Amino acid sequence: MPPQPRPQSRSRRSYDQYCAAARGLDAVGDRWTLLIVRELLAGPRRYTDLHADLPGVSTDVLASRLKDMEQQQLSTRRKLPPPAAAYVYELTDRGRDLLPVLQALAAWGAPALAERRPTDALRAHWFALPLLGALAAASIEGVVDVRLAEGQFHVRLAQGARSYGDGPAPDGADAGIALDADTCVAIGRGELTVGQGVRECRIEVSGDSVVAKALRGA
Repeated sequence: MPPQPRPQSRSRRSYDQYCAAARGLDAVGDRWTLLIVRELLAGPRRYTDLHADLPGVSTDVLASRLKDMEQQQLSTRRKLPPPAAAYVYELTDRGRDLLPVLQALAAWGAPALAERRPTDALRAHWFALPLLGALAAASIEGVVDVRLAEGQFHVRLAQGARSYGDGPAPDGADAGIALDADTCVAIGRGELTVGQGVRECRIEVSGDSVVAKALRGA
């Protein structure tokens, strides 16, 4: 069980403005909230997994943000069936609707990735946000496993729907790509397309499916 957030002496903060942007920030404007959404977009996560993939967040703050997200109907908590008997957090439909918001924020913040600082943590699935857009721009539809030295994740693109998950696709992928973090950064900054990365041998494609052939010809 996660630690319980400390009781607050006043109600949750609000901008008290009759404005859609202000209302949105009432729900997700607190520090760490959107990064928790980023993690849960990869699928249901246990509290310990969330804490491990959010370096720097305190247990109190994480528990508080998760409680706030439940109250805002952005996420829910459920118990896994035996033998797991553990609780996981997952996004509601409203929470998953934040994917394009995070993609836009990642695109806006990409120029700040010019240099990786020694204190910067890195998880492979953090690159799913820019890669979803880049693969969609290359007219790729299907399930693609993505492998970096830091780990693996998978992305799904079909009929305009986009999603990603940690680790390889559990039901199999149509193709796989291998690349490094620098290449992911270049794609996120708009300096490199998927097709250019393949032609310059910065992206290795595996598989013989239609999706794999499309990636090689992107």
